[in-house]
Amino acid sequence: MRRAVVIGAGGQLGKPAVKALARDGWEVTAASRGGGRDENWPDEVRTRRLDREDDAAFDALIGDGCDLVVDIVAYGARHARQLTHRADRIGSAVVVSSVSVYEDGTGRGFDTMGEPDGLPRYPVPLTEDQVTVPPGDATYSTRKVALERELLAAGDRLPTTVLRPGAIHGPCSPLPRELYFVKRNLDGRRRRVLAFRGGSLFHTSAARNVAELIRLAAARPGSRILNACDPRPPTAVEIGAAVDAVMETETETVLLDGPAQASVGGSPWSVELPVVCDMSAAQRELGYRPLVHYPDSLPETVEWLVRRLSEQDWREAFPALARVYPDLFDYAAEDAWFAARQA
Repeated sequence: MRRAVVIGAGGQLGKPAVKALARDGWEVTAASRGGGRDENWPDEVRTRRLDREDDAAFDALIGDGCDLVVDIVAYGARHARQLTHRADRIGSAVVVSSVSVYEDGTGRGFDTMGEPDGLPRYPVPLTEDQVTVPPGDATYSTRKVALERELLAAGDRLPTTVLRPGAIHGPCSPLPRELYFVKRNLDGRRRRVLAFRGGSLFHTSAARNVAELIRLAAARPGSRILNACDPRPPTAVEIGAAVDAVMETETETVLLDGPAQASVGGSPWSVELPVVCDMSAAQRELGYRPLVHYPDSLPETVEWLVRRLSEQDWREAFPALARVYPDLFDYAAEDAWFAARQA
């Protein structure tokens, strides 16, 4: 059997990726920090604990060799070199990057969004040949570019498919943007406010669709970069409506013509300018067809979020989300805004 090693197997992308490869006939070793097993994996899947920064442990994981390494948690040139320095023992690789690497051609990208006049004006849709930010160690985006450059430079020794997902969604997310709508419904908030008239577009990537791309790329090794997104990104209004439908809840959405007013109207989906990716390269090179559209994937996400919120406060359950969006549920400010609006 073909042997595959999945690094980062315990997370949002790793779990469905292991399952997809195992179903496709791969002998899979699932490596993660905790070394745990997912209930949906076949019994044949092997598990290993791995500290990614431990080179000796990484070397032992690869062992005498494998046909494929899927690396979901790689950042920066050092992690790329962990793979390329073992190219003689690895048949091919699939490595996850991010759409945050893109720059608009005028120096603006994800890293400049908080700066004056820093919003990137991307072409719609974004293709894989769009210019990127420079490689480096300064930010998440620059480290992802350094990772990509190092891997593709070694393409003659280690064929690597680099995948660039957008707003990843599905169970086990450390940054579940759908929480904005799910928690409001659970809290009985029947009115919500969305900036930019709810028309924001930030291309989504279902974890199951990314896993399908991993499966396809594993079967067709090559050196390439591919966007890894859903077929069509829903607007913020459409996402809210889809969550309401799953939760069987009726709400009123108030639309702001412009940006959020302090904490009112802002959401993890509220981007002023669209981020939409072209998926024709993946269709052409891998025969990619999405397994799920956004609304189809929501029931399992909503169920998972409801369960987590019943167990923990949202800040404890999702600390990364709380750091990025500390005022996500500032109900007092919303109530004051509604009262002033009606006065």
